Amino acid sequence: MIPDLHLSVYDEGERNALADAMEVMARAFDPVFGEAWTMPQLAGVLMMPGTWLTVARVDAAPLGFALVRSVLDECELLLLAVDPIWRGRGIGETLLRHSLRTARQRGITSMNLEVRSTNKAVKLYEKSGFEYVHRRPGYYRGNDGQLHDALSFRIDMLA
Repeated sequence: MIPDLHLSVYDEGERNALADAMEVMARAFDPVFGEAWTMPQLAGVLMMPGTWLTVARVDAAPLGFALVRSVLDECELLLLAVDPIWRGRGIGETLLRHSLRTARQRGITSMNLEVRSTNKAVKLYEKSGFEYVHRRPGYYRGNDGQLHDALSFRIDMLA
């Protein structure tokens, strides 16, 4: 864990937070998979009620972010990203745990997510208590045309 790591939560499209998330996304998402969002996509989702963005920083430098959308008592982890040079230091796990804690504080009882089956974050989700729900064969199409399965996970947070 990084001692000077600071997490900030944004419920609206705060310009600097969006820029920080886009900066991390540009480095964190491999273009082969075509999973990175555009600024208009990110800003549009963040304008939806029940959506929040958490940005992890050391000093002013963005290292990672999590984007969550909620409806009633359920939420979905839409994006979780950590700058590749900062991976393996607990930032993704910190962002995920903080997102779960924030969801609980907002009265949410379950979180869902979908992830490419070959994404290394699958291990983080399983370690954090998410349960496998199902597989969607060929759900993601990379920029190279290759198809990738999606895995759906869920965690119940009633306790």
